[in-house]
Amino acid sequence: MPLLDPRPLLPAGLVVDTIEAGTDRIIISAHPAVTMSACPTCGELSRRVHSRYQRHLLDLPSHGRAVVLHLQARRFRCITAECPRRTFAEPLPAEVGRRSGQRTARLDGLVQHLGIALGGRPGAGLAGRLMLLVSRDTLLRVVRRLAPGEAGPVQVIGIDEWAVRVVANPPPLEC
Repeated sequence: MPLLDPRPLLPAGLVVDTIEAGTDRIIISAHPAVTMSACPTCGELSRRVHSRYQRHLLDLPSHGRAVVLHLQARRFRCITAECPRRTFAEPLPAEVGRRSGQRTARLDGLVQHLGIALGGRPGAGLAGRLMLLVSRDTLLRVVRRLAPGEAGPVQVIGIDEWAVRVVANPPPLEC
């Protein structure tokens, strides 16, 4: 029986090293497919690896189990002598995840849609049923991070607008 090819299941730009399937989670170890990176200061391409470190990103759940990506990211040495930056971290492709993010871009998009459509507590309830590990505060934080107009027309309602106002002499009720 042939094994399942995991490449279509992962974000583009990653090479799979190992896959460990547990009872409650699937851990996928991978590294970026590119072999060089450009210095963000001078723009010079470098292949000289300074060090490696692990990044952990949550991805969309699969078969009722959480999926965690263990990415081996690299720090490169800048090869330009005049550049003030000696080392720099390799950026992840945009389709994989944000800089210093904890979720893949596709999971982050789903979290954004849940936050926009349902808000905090209802969105967190649905996210729990969908096996997404996000809190109500995270859903609201993701919506606040969006650029104005990106979430569509949004009307903000304050608590005072829902408050019942006490009137000294209320009008009589008509039956």
